[in-house]
Amino acid sequence: MRVVLGLLLLLLGPCGSGAQGEDGGPGEVGEINTFLEAGPRDEGDEQTEQTTKQTTPDIWAEVRAVRDMVVELQVELRNMEARVKYSEGQVNQLKTELIVTKVHVEQLQRETSVQEIRLTAIESKTRDLEEENADLQTRLSSSESRIDQLERKNAEKPKVAFYTALTEAGNVGPYNTDITLKYSKVFTNIGNAYNPATGFFTAPVNGVYYLQFTVCGSKKLYMAVFLYKNNQRIMYNHKVKEGGELDYFTNSVVLELKAGDEIHLDLPSDHAVFDDRNNYSTFSGSLLFPL
Repeated sequence: MRVVLGLLLLLLGPCGSGAQGEDGGPGEVGEINTFLEAGPRDEGDEQTEQTTKQTTPDIWAEVRAVRDMVVELQVELRNMEARVKYSEGQVNQLKTELIVTKVHVEQLQRETSVQEIRLTAIESKTRDLEEENADLQTRLSSSESRIDQLERKNAEKPKVAFYTALTEAGNVGPYNTDITLKYSKVFTNIGNAYNPATGFFTAPVNGVYYLQFTVCGSKKLYMAVFLYKNNQRIMYNHKVKEGGELDYFTNSVVLELKAGDEIHLDLPSDHAVFDDRNNYSTFSGSLLFPL
């Protein structure tokens, strides 16, 4: 039992009263011997003392080895603590970078959401424009079709228009009977519906026609004209001349005519009209639209 206590003292106090030397001098052995001599000694104790003396150097070697191991462990512990602190610094830095990355990701997510909203709005506007464009294309096609129809109708529509003047001879009349006025100076005769040899305008197609005449007089006489449709008198215009100056009257009609209907102007008996190179007396007409 005393040997065990001596070993414990050696292990617990390698640097206490053992300041005597690294090799474990007489002081350390003396303390053990003194401790062992404190009680009564017998033959067994003497044998134990001899065994202790023999094993003490080995114990000190083990103690020194343990101490060296502890020192190495302390050094390694300090190194590990330094590495842990370095690792903690790296971890903190990574945490900071992670936070920054999260903020950046959140910002990118917000920007992405805004872009998605804008993209959705653009897509909606694009669809609206496409629908509007399709509607415009449909309307354009319809308009083009109508234009084609109108062009075809216009191409098929007969074109009728004439403009004439009476004569360059001066006074015409008075006569004892009514005569048909033959407007011999033809300026326009689209459709060749007016015949200057007879003074008759013949409607080439069914339709509504606009007809106009101007009558000039130079003598102190009545000036007048009859407007006939076939043999039907449609209009009578006259005016009394009071002096030698020229005088005029003008009138017009809109008539529905069938193809073949004839229009002409007659000079009543005892009346006179005047015309010369200035074309004072004229007769004109045109097709407004066919029926």
